[in-house]
Amino acid sequence: MSAAGERSAVVVGAGLGGLAAAVRLAAAGWRVTVCERSDSAGGKMNRWKTGGFRFDTGPSLVTMPWVFEDLFRAVGTRLDEHLHLERVDPIAQYVFDDGTRFSHTADLPGWLATVRELENGDAAGFLEFMALGARLFGLSQATFFQRSPFEPPDPRTLRYLRHFPLRFAWGNYDRTVRHFFRSPHLRQMFNRYITYVGSSPYRAPATLAVIPYAEYAFGGWHIRGGLYRLIEVLSELATRAGVEIRTDSPVTAIRRRDGRVHGVELASGESRDADVVVMNGDASCAPGLLGDAKAAPLPESRRSLSGLVFLFALKRTLPERPHHEVHFSADYPSEFRQLFEERRFPDDPTVYVNIPSRTDRAMVPGEGEVMFVMANAPANDADTWDDAMVGAARERVMARLRKSGRGDFEADVVDSAVWTPRRLADRFSMPGGAIYGQVSHGWRGTFLRPPNRDRRVPGLYYVGGSTHPGGGTPTVLMSAALTCRLIEQHENR
Repeated sequence: MSAAGERSAVVVGAGLGGLAAAVRLAAAGWRVTVCERSDSAGGKMNRWKTGGFRFDTGPSLVTMPWVFEDLFRAVGTRLDEHLHLERVDPIAQYVFDDGTRFSHTADLPGWLATVRELENGDAAGFLEFMALGARLFGLSQATFFQRSPFEPPDPRTLRYLRHFPLRFAWGNYDRTVRHFFRSPHLRQMFNRYITYVGSSPYRAPATLAVIPYAEYAFGGWHIRGGLYRLIEVLSELATRAGVEIRTDSPVTAIRRRDGRVHGVELASGESRDADVVVMNGDASCAPGLLGDAKAAPLPESRRSLSGLVFLFALKRTLPERPHHEVHFSADYPSEFRQLFEERRFPDDPTVYVNIPSRTDRAMVPGEGEVMFVMANAPANDADTWDDAMVGAARERVMARLRKSGRGDFEADVVDSAVWTPRRLADRFSMPGGAIYGQVSHGWRGTFLRPPNRDRRVPGLYYVGGSTHPGGGTPTVLMSAALTCRLIEQHENR
């Protein structure tokens, strides 16, 4: 215990989860230090700026806005005093290999009309699929989102679990989608949602139908000025609350005394005592920091997807382009076989394009656009992502965009950057660049993620996308709330 009874915590990593945990702990009276290995806060939720163009290099959309509002309330303020959220509708335009394209809008009559044009009977299927998602979401709100794995269930949780919809939620996600939709275009569109947790729709459980439900029911939102504004605001709130945020301060060891956490050691040789340590890096890296010489990173077979990202600053404004586009590959099952079984960048990748400057002109210096282009990639240790590998992958990405009629911007590029899986792995200590930590394949991979409280080392806690309840901005904030609740429960002595 710190001097005069003051409780102290060290947070390893200044990503979204680490900063959210830091401000919550500070509001509860803890003395908090955040140690970040890189030169800026944010982790994977980061930014790149060039010539007046501002890019988010990580998440590009937020949903479930009340989760963000809850964080700000917990630290004594309101979200709308610091940030402005703008709803993005249509959520995205989808473009398919056969030339079919449509927009996914939150306007129910308009969306049902689009569904009927694709396959008349699928309108009823969509409503039934959303009803399944709503039921699963309600159960998740009462159970999965409220409790860390391995916590003994209380009577209230058991009572809710009795209502679990076994018929369509128990099996494979793709098979469930096929039950509700006959249109191949809608099947491909709804299967894509599983990539939100870096996984394959052909190997993930159907309970992840909560993801498309949450996006449709609660909308997709952009933060004015870019999503990195959330990191800037949380850093400001943390500093104001007395949190010390130390960048360029890699943690090389988590120290123990008499079996429990006692603090951390930094690469500089400095030690920092603490009553608790909160790990905001990939949870699979913790054993190495604890001194386990035999500790190995998360095996490749259990890793979520990584991503190959191109950032393009364009001198020409593109008023005809939507905020979000998805350009689908011709053979979705083959794409996922190559990603997860052959473990290679796909021959024909699905390409996601985000142009936030269509919604928010503060992202550009005047004319022009900021364009974020991403394709999924495997999280392999051996992939070098050298110039030749990046060049070959870029050509496949551009081939898909050209086929969709969207490859006509290259002459307008005034600057660009590339984020490869190797760069993600090196900068953020993620095995192979796995963005979401453990892959959500099967029940174990989905529901038994690393718990928020270490079961073997007292005083060690986890927060972020690699722990429960998983990746994505709202779930990372949920993990911060869960972790801080556990700290108050077990460390209030």
